[in-house]
Amino acid sequence: MSSAEHHATTVSRLCNFHITFFAIVLGLAGFTLAVQKAAGLLHNLHPASTVLLYVTVALFCLVGVIYLYKGLRCPGAIAKELNHPIKINFFPLVAKILLVVSVVLLERNMTASYYSWLVGTVLQFIASIYIITEWLQHDRFKIEHMTPGWFIPIVGSIIIPIAGVKHGFVELSWFFFSVGLIFWLILLVIVLYRMFFHAPIAEKLMPTLFILFAPPAIGFIAYVRLTGGGLDAFGRILYYFSLFMFFLVLYSLPRLLKIRFYLSWWAYSFPMAAKALASFLMLSLVSSPFISFIAWFELALLTLIILVLTYKTVQAISRNEICVED
Repeated sequence: MSSAEHHATTVSRLCNFHITFFAIVLGLAGFTLAVQKAAGLLHNLHPASTVLLYVTVALFCLVGVIYLYKGLRCPGAIAKELNHPIKINFFPLVAKILLVVSVVLLERNMTASYYSWLVGTVLQFIASIYIITEWLQHDRFKIEHMTPGWFIPIVGSIIIPIAGVKHGFVELSWFFFSVGLIFWLILLVIVLYRMFFHAPIAEKLMPTLFILFAPPAIGFIAYVRLTGGGLDAFGRILYYFSLFMFFLVLYSLPRLLKIRFYLSWWAYSFPMAAKALASFLMLSLVSSPFISFIAWFELALLTLIILVLTYKTVQAISRNEICVED
């Protein structure tokens, strides 16, 4: 390959460095938080959670720098992603990463947690306004474009109270929780309608089915924080609905594992982390052998998912199967 061809290939791969790369960082951030919470019951996990935090932050910086460089070299490619009916929903991943990291830092550095939460909250608000406006004023979206990935822009709003209450922003946290919860219910109905009565979701986007149980799981955690740490009927509804959706998606796991590896497989990771976190919180509120089993099972499954995804991603990069034209 000549130097000119090599340069052209490098530029092409840079232009195809998709926004979905941030899903890897979000998955690791969720895994970090899950391991940190489990360390409260199994103390020898503390060093692992610290290492994971450093890896997550380093990877976030790396992916962020590469994507910013893509913006300088291939601005048209980013504009194309913003106009894409599916990829547009992945831009709030940056805000979600900052919000999840802010929760991780609550037990480590309150000042760093505050600024991570603040920036994440501002970005989440901007992303929500922009994307929901696009949904309302669109001329390109069709029902076939609808997948559980559409939850991504609104799930970040439900994450905000988890650290927001600790930082003293109670009413602001209720504001975002209300927006996120109501839009989740609206989108859930549309997603189920699309899945019941229209063509199956494209194979590449099938892993987004895991996102189905993320909003109620995160909603449960946020609701408990907002109401002072207790457990009431609505909290139980959120948790047990997320548990049912988890079982429903788990039933389809053998079929999901047969599909070819895509970067979208990382959609398995953060929802699984959210579900494990919800179960560990539930375990702290209800003494139940069943909940204990579910919590540790989910953490074990999450660990396995992260290991498999990491191996598959490294393998795909080595084979030049990543950063190619869709």
